[in-house]
Amino acid sequence: MPAKVINGSAVAKQVREEWRKRVDALKAQGLRPGLAVVMVGDNPASKVYVRNKFKACNEVGLHSELHTFPVDAAQESIISRIQELDRNPAIHGIPTSV
Repeated sequence: MPAKVINGSAVAKQVREEWRKRVDALKAQGLRPGLAVVMVGDNPASKVYVRNKFKACNEVGLHSELHTFPVDAAQESIISRIQELDRNPAIHGIPTSV
């Protein structure tokens, strides 16, 4: 079977357009989905990952916010912030990056 070349940029654009339509439908119902990222430390790869997530959120119309902690932050502080975000009606997803 011959190899099939996939245009990743075109696929990503198509997926984002589909998600934009879904977000627009939710907005029409009065709900703007939101993403809050909790990042612990200063890992360069994590920063790139988060930057790309925020770019994608912006492209599809999602609300996004970043919550950063130093690498030596107390676990209780991080858990407390996640619990606050969990109670926030503007936030619907909370990925973490360490």
